[in-house]
Amino acid sequence: MNKLIAEEKIGSGVLRTLQGDITLAQTEAIVNAANSHLKHGGGVAAAIVRRGGNVIQEESDRIGFVAEGEVAVTTAGALAAQYVIHAVGPKGGDPEGDKKLERAVGNSLTKAEELGLASVSLPAISSGIFGFPKGRCAEILIATARRHLSDNPDSSVKQIDFVLFDDETARIFHDTLRG
Repeated sequence: MNKLIAEEKIGSGVLRTLQGDITLAQTEAIVNAANSHLKHGGGVAAAIVRRGGNVIQEESDRIGFVAEGEVAVTTAGALAAQYVIHAVGPKGGDPEGDKKLERAVGNSLTKAEELGLASVSLPAISSGIFGFPKGRCAEILIATARRHLSDNPDSSVKQIDFVLFDDETARIFHDTLRG
């Protein structure tokens, strides 16, 4: 069970931070922090395929290459979610990293809306093995989610969860949301 650590109401929506395992999220979609080739061999991606099943990797293989900042969608296999939205974030040190990360998150939320979904869970995209600074990641993800909820009051997306695995990342997201 994922533990709620903070929430903020924005219009008719809610933005929440939880600590736990994104593969256990009870939302209609989860976002995978993917690489451009959609090879799910490490980090969040490997955990999603391990719990959801190899169908996720098989569908990803059929999709092929996805540019940084862009997204692709697969089914979610055995996960509680209906879909996995694979968002390709930037690597740490990329001079265009902030823009690419904002685009990846924005595109994830837009895709959830296009699918008519009410809820979506996201990890701290790019802040793990890609080495993007966790504090900057939290600022970009939370600001982008806030903007999506406030700028799109008629959107089907009403609940955006950030599901964070480790204590440090959960604390950073909590402090950023409360900041």
